[in-house]
Amino acid sequence: MKHLQDTVTLNNGVKMPWFGLGVWKVEDGQEVVDTVKYAIQSGYRSIDTARGYNNEEGVGQGIRESGVPREDLFITSKLFNKDQGYESTLEAFEGSMTRLGLEVLDLYLIHWPVKGKYKDTWRAMEKLYKEGRIRAIGVSNFQIHHLQDLMSSSEIIPAVNQVEFHPQLTQVELRRFCKEQGIQLEAWSPLGGGALLDNSTLKDIAAKYGKSVAQVILRWDLQHGVITIPKSVHEERIRANADIFDFELTPEDMKQIDALNEDKRTGPDPDNFNF
Repeated sequence: MKHLQDTVTLNNGVKMPWFGLGVWKVEDGQEVVDTVKYAIQSGYRSIDTARGYNNEEGVGQGIRESGVPREDLFITSKLFNKDQGYESTLEAFEGSMTRLGLEVLDLYLIHWPVKGKYKDTWRAMEKLYKEGRIRAIGVSNFQIHHLQDLMSSSEIIPAVNQVEFHPQLTQVELRRFCKEQGIQLEAWSPLGGGALLDNSTLKDIAAKYGKSVAQVILRWDLQHGVITIPKSVHEERIRANADIFDFELTPEDMKQIDALNEDKRTGPDPDNFNF
């Protein structure tokens, strides 16, 4: 991982950038259009959105206006919880593609493990994958038991599991399980909602490298083999977030950051979430 456009090879052979832009809570319209355009023009090649973010249309416009060929980009979206189920997934996918203005999606994720529905949802995603509409399919917020249940009756192993991951929630067992199964972990909320930016341990490590705390955390993600997609709407921060390929944390640094774990979530618990 020496460059912003470096990629990891997923379990089906598709290459996905290690680093990208997340657009959760970015307002649809000019804000998300400008954010996506600036990120792409700054060298980002991966954009992560979702039906539930209500900004797919603006993301699509930003992609078209970026000046970078579609085939050079990696676009992810996610299925909204209320759309889960076999037929409803197929219908919802077409809606997302219309809003994004795309013919093929690079990665489609089940946003949350809605009990009693995610298996039918996965069958529909397998169908779309086999038809070539999606280059890779995966899940988000799935715990080990969700993955085991899904894989017990599926034809295709998820390529990606996107979960909350940061120094206060290091997901050790889940990371180990996903690695054993060939499922690539991806981090949402990599900065822990901003709660870690004043942490003294992280500040000390950041000072040693002349970097920000945010840059240290994002580098820690990558060195753990976890894809990361920080969100920002500010040009200077979009650029700064990606400025993490000119240094490397030592094993001791990594251990110090790992030790900050409290199994503390900033978002919902997938096992106790009102879908």
